[in-house]
Formats: sequence, structure tokens, C-alpha cells
Amino acid sequence: MKSFIAALALVSAGLIAPTGALAQGGPGRAYSRYYNPQTVETVSGSVLAIERVTGRGRFAGIHLTLKTRTGELSVHLGPSGYLDKQALKIAPHDTIEVTGSRITYRGKVVLVAAQVRRGNETLVLRDAQGYPLWSRPRRR
Repeated sequence: MKSFIAALALVSAGLIAPTGALAQGGPGRAYSRYYNPQTVETVSGSVLAIERVTGRGRFAGIHLTLKTRTGELSVHLGPSGYLDKQALKIAPHDTIEVTGSRITYRGKVVLVAAQVRRGNETLVLRDAQGYPLWSRPRRR
């Protein structure tokens, strides 16, 4: 019970802590509040650039710029520590399909990615409600 209360306190602290880059968000962050299941869409295009973004927190996030048929779109993937451990590695010039929530963050339109597909490979980042997989409690 004490460990549950301690974990709850950490999660609560994370919910009120300010976040830097949107793709950041270690365990307990309020990151999923930006994801809106009502604005989910799928876009495809070519990766123009990939950037590691460090905000005020200790986690670096991965953002990419996707060239779509309608223009460039900033896509926020997730923390670099989580993405570095995944089998699918996205690189500039890759043609990908991204499913995510289109939102306005700090005055800019961005897509918060839930899933990225390249060919027959899929990288799942969030569940249907937008909750980040890197924030799920570890199973023993």
C-alpha cells in the first residue's frame, strides 16, 4: 500500500509539473492531456528532418518534420529514451504514414503521433486514448 501511495504521489506531481517539449514525458507526465481522440487522422509523406528536443524536463523528445501533399507538418513522436529502444528507426527521406491527434500547441499545428508505419513495419506509441506506452506501469 505504501508503494502505491508513493507511486500515486509521483504521478500527481508529474501532472502539475510544467513540461517542456511536447514529445517529452517520462512516467507520470500529463502528456496525454494534449492528445485528443476526436482529432485523430492519418497522414503520409516523406521525412524531411528529425530533431531531438530538450525542454525544461530531463527527457529529450523526438520531433520530425513530415512533407505531406498539403505542406510540412511537425510530428511529435515521444521521448528519445523510449524511441531508441524500438526496432523501427525513422530516418530522413523515409516515406511514412502517421496516425495521431492534430492539435495546436504553443500556437503551432502539430500531430501527436500514436502510430508510425513504414512499409510493413509499425511503431505503436500510444493507445487509443492517447496514453503514451512509455508511461505504462512496468509489469513484474
